[in-house]
Amino acid sequence: MSVMRLVLAAWLCLGLSACASLPTAVPHEPSFALDDTAATHLGRIVAQKRATRPQVSAIHPLRDGLDAYAARLAFIHAAERSLDVQTYLFHNDLTGRLLVDALLSAADRGVRIRVLLDDIDMGGRDALLSALALHPKVRIRLFNPFPNRGLRVLNYLTHFGSVTRRMHNKSFIVDNQVAIVGGRNIGDEYFDADAGIRFGDLDVAVLGPAVADISRAFDLYWNSDLAWPPKALGSPGDRALLERARATLSAEVSAPEQSAYLERLRATGLSEQYANLDVDLHWGAAEILYDLPDKVRLDPGDRSTHMSPRLFALLAGAERELIIVSPYFVPGDAGVSGLGRLVERGVKVRILTNSLASSDVPAVHAGYARYREALLRAGVELYEMRPLPAQSRGLPGRDGARHGGSAGASRASLHAKTVGIDRRRTFVGSFNFDPRSAALNTELGIVLDNPELGEARSASFEHRIHDIAYRLELQPVDDLLALAGREHRLVWKAGQGESAVQHQDTEPEAGFWRQIQVWLLSFLPIEDQL
Repeated sequence: MSVMRLVLAAWLCLGLSACASLPTAVPHEPSFALDDTAATHLGRIVAQKRATRPQVSAIHPLRDGLDAYAARLAFIHAAERSLDVQTYLFHNDLTGRLLVDALLSAADRGVRIRVLLDDIDMGGRDALLSALALHPKVRIRLFNPFPNRGLRVLNYLTHFGSVTRRMHNKSFIVDNQVAIVGGRNIGDEYFDADAGIRFGDLDVAVLGPAVADISRAFDLYWNSDLAWPPKALGSPGDRALLERARATLSAEVSAPEQSAYLERLRATGLSEQYANLDVDLHWGAAEILYDLPDKVRLDPGDRSTHMSPRLFALLAGAERELIIVSPYFVPGDAGVSGLGRLVERGVKVRILTNSLASSDVPAVHAGYARYREALLRAGVELYEMRPLPAQSRGLPGRDGARHGGSAGASRASLHAKTVGIDRRRTFVGSFNFDPRSAALNTELGIVLDNPELGEARSASFEHRIHDIAYRLELQPVDDLLALAGREHRLVWKAGQGESAVQHQDTEPEAGFWRQIQVWLLSFLPIEDQL
């Protein structure tokens, strides 16, 4: 009888979830980026920087997690008129809470705050978000919200084609004068505050005409009917909860764990530099690439809202060199063919992605692994990130242990998404080279034309790649394996020359059960979801 009751309860939950739906009529009050911010602190500094080159934009790479967080806090403190934050993940952890506290302090100063969050990471936080939005200067919207707010997991059964398509964009815009775009979400693992895992990531601070384009992209998403105020989803907001949240945040800022991280931030000595834009800037013609919001509800084959055709056209136009850094890399047959054609034209193609040991998503690795031999046969140089302790070596696009790692950091994982084309054009954004970024999720990034930056990043790749990654090769097999019908074996090499360590046929530094997991996942027909 108990089993029958359990089955009936499960069917009832599923039925209720199927009936769950979003309200049909929700007021969407439009708002837009402010265009009268030239007199702000950042506006005056940007005008000085652009005085001799008004037609081009500039970027400053934020390679290190501490630097990236210090820049965000410095820009929040410098803001006078507006702050627009768009992100896929916003964790309720140390760095997430510190950022909320800083945003509320800015709102208290009269700064208009707009926070646009994908709903994927917001489970159980409707009441808190509605309470925060009671602040007269704070507005919050959730993109593509889950219909069933209580039993969120059941949405994957009843609304699979909708809730699996997410807003993966990341942007952070200050007074419509300076912006940050790139790969980092809001969470400890992105800002060197997590002792267990640290993502090697990259984003860039942007100034110049490109900022207006980033703001236009933000406004498109903010004013889309896919972006919902939390109160419209059934949580009207509780002012007492807002005050309790503020008190909790204030207390946590002075907690030992928070204080230690803030001290590490202060030790960078970068806050004043970022607030005054006293940093190295790379100038050049910039192009902002982004998907349109409707991408998440149109047929994946409809590319009219996609940024990928433009990005892929840039890659196909490479003449000498192409470097792709992507933590999740599932090229498909078309991608392998396209990269192979570049090699045939004499283009040197190099790819860095995660190894199984460093990857945080085994299912994606299973999708990628089936294309390794084809890529190598096509002449592509293929590298996989080693699971090194995060503070022991620099990751691509970051400066190793420049400010000291968090104590006990155990594993680094690649999360940067960047492309170098002909040592001239550099792309940095949220776009992974996999079917999900290309056809399902929405993405955003910047392309900058600057030969000096392109040359430096290519040289850095060459200098450090053998210290941080395995190079994959195909080697002829011995007679015994040849009798079994194999012509080549896959080999991972760590290091260079005679001191190189070689691993054959097995994923290095990945445990037995993790390899079994990936082997089983490789049989699932899910590549279009990876």
